[in-house]
Amino acid sequence: MVQKKRFLATVCAVTLAIPLAACNLASGGGGSENVTLRLSHQWPGVNKQGKGDFRAVLAERFAEEVRNRSDDQVDVKLFPNNSLIDDAEQQYQAMTKGTVDLSVYPLDYASGDVPQFSITLMPTMVRDHAEAKQWQDAEIGNRIEEIAEANGIKILTWVWNAGAIGSKSPQPIVSPDDVKKGSVTRAAGAHVEKMLQRVGFGISSMSSSEIYNAMQTGVLDSAITSTGSFSSYRLYEQVKSFTSPSGGNTFWFMFEPLIMSKEKFDQLTPEQQQAIEEAGKELQDFAYEASEKDDARVDKEFRDAGVNVTTMNDAAFDEWRKAAQPVWQDFATKVEGGEELIELARQVSE
Repeated sequence: MVQKKRFLATVCAVTLAIPLAACNLASGGGGSENVTLRLSHQWPGVNKQGKGDFRAVLAERFAEEVRNRSDDQVDVKLFPNNSLIDDAEQQYQAMTKGTVDLSVYPLDYASGDVPQFSITLMPTMVRDHAEAKQWQDAEIGNRIEEIAEANGIKILTWVWNAGAIGSKSPQPIVSPDDVKKGSVTRAAGAHVEKMLQRVGFGISSMSSSEIYNAMQTGVLDSAITSTGSFSSYRLYEQVKSFTSPSGGNTFWFMFEPLIMSKEKFDQLTPEQQQAIEEAGKELQDFAYEASEKDDARVDKEFRDAGVNVTTMNDAAFDEWRKAAQPVWQDFATKVEGGEELIELARQVSE
């Protein structure tokens, strides 16, 4: 490879017919005039009309914005639906190894490598979109960004996603008292699972894309995932009741930011870095607004499909928060810096 690079550099230097851009592409290193970045995510790609899961739309808009702001010097190639990395949770590891450059990624997925990331999916820590928005400019947001960069990733756009509860029973699950002891559910997040086990659920771990089949075959009685995933994976075909976060509360709020490999970012020219950072900031309002609108859209979609849709009131949320307290304490005592993170998060949520 080294000999090939030297050969191309020599040819480019002596042959005027070869465009300078081609030489820069051949070198493949940081500071090139042209660079291609790989953005991988787990959700289905947008359709021909540019519509779909808002997280996939965010990725599409980011790629377009970067191309425009960099005068086509930076090309972001999209790999939706786990088409580049078949295990959604492994995208963080792929970024640290250089296989992936960017992702719209649930940060808690990497908590096995960085336990502190679990603060971004702590049950009942965020109850609604208004609270979620406050994190970015609060001290907890600063700490999350510091931890992320110390562990090789840069947050470009803050993305929060509210979760819903779908059940095969017509009776919705709104409070812990509605849990049928021993029934099996699916939820992302180890700490969320601990809380659910405390109130009587059995847990079956799987990706969102596997929920449909698991419900169809009787493996799952219910599931907790983002509203966007409930829609993208057509779970309205499997559930009979749906506890929606639209206009109410939820104990499951997940941080799913647009992130970039810090190593890859540092290899770019200052102009390319600026284009990427500005593109991420440009999409910030869209990320917040689209996530909240998605809840309302999915709420209507499930009602139209004949599903029994309800919301979680404050009293029910308070019961879930009581059930979550031992989980918060466990994180505070067992994770390095966990007590500080819990306290900073509580300053926003309480």
